Amino acid sequence: MNKSNSTSAKLLYTLFALLFFGLIMIASAGISYSHTRFGDPYYFFKHQFLFGVVPGLLILYVIQRIDYNFWKKISFPFFITSLIFLVLVFVPTFGSRIYGASRWLKLGSFSFQPSEMLKLSIILYLAAWLESRAEKVKDFYEGLMPFAAVVGLVSFLLIKQPDIGTLGIIIAISIAIFFVSGATLSHMGVIGVSGVAALAILVKMESYRMSRFLVFLHPELDPRGVGYQINQALLAIGSGGFWGVGLGHSLQKFNYLPEPVGDSIFAIIGEELGFIGCIVLVALFVYVAVLGLRIAKNAPDRFSKLTAVGIVTWIIFQAFVNIAAISGIMPLTGVPLPFISYGGTSIIFLLVGMGILLNIAKHSEV
Repeated sequence: MNKSNSTSAKLLYTLFALLFFGLIMIASAGISYSHTRFGDPYYFFKHQFLFGVVPGLLILYVIQRIDYNFWKKISFPFFITSLIFLVLVFVPTFGSRIYGASRWLKLGSFSFQPSEMLKLSIILYLAAWLESRAEKVKDFYEGLMPFAAVVGLVSFLLIKQPDIGTLGIIIAISIAIFFVSGATLSHMGVIGVSGVAALAILVKMESYRMSRFLVFLHPELDPRGVGYQINQALLAIGSGGFWGVGLGHSLQKFNYLPEPVGDSIFAIIGEELGFIGCIVLVALFVYVAVLGLRIAKNAPDRFSKLTAVGIVTWIIFQAFVNIAAISGIMPLTGVPLPFISYGGTSIIFLLVGMGILLNIAKHSEV
């Protein structure tokens, strides 16, 4: 077996481990919430398996057989389609407003989050566009300014939803691709300063964002209000100790911790599987990063290298943000834990991204 095939196999096995881990934890974490909402203790598990993992793996099988250059050809229309879907969430006929946010799009009986599609489409678009720029990437007017315009447009649409968590992921992906494409350090410095200023403005603009930031600094400020979720999450993780209370024995999942199968699932992992379980999960993500960056390093051309970097950044940075937020290391953001949290749209687009990464690995240098 050559080196590229070995890397592909290792990445695939690690992916299977993450998906299996996620299904087990959704079955455990969602048992009370599922019964309360749907009268079926395993509703979330069944739905994730039948409408997320199974179709996602079938799509993965197809995607990893499609030459990655196909995605370069359709990157622009794919990106434009994502932007159109992002706009449609604000149209009452198509969009669905939940908990004060317009993030879901309904097309008949089918519904999904366009922001998940956007994460993949912006990777492919930026990779194709920056490849075509070559040395022009280093130019202020032909590199930095057009890049900032694209990211600014996407940022505007996400802020309007609002979905600041996804915005952070998109910006991290974009910056990683831009940096690897050959951007100058001075341009990266401009982006960094602008990003910090923009973040400060966004926090000041909405009271709930400021409240989350203050609770992050002082979790004891409002334990029954805005600080409720993080306090319950920390209680769950703390209760798990080193070995955990045992799979299925969480107390926080019984209507104490909000979103136990969604954004907060890492807290249930910490409670039931303890520090050991958390380390195993983090190790799986680290291994994905190592394998993904190896694929990027040996990628056959500039487009595939940038695409691989973007996909790895997407998965690893999103995992870091979710784990850090639910552990109290950073303010709560509301992004799912890749491959683990409940959500069909997220799983399917992540698996499409992994399929593209696996195809790039097949073409990598041996």
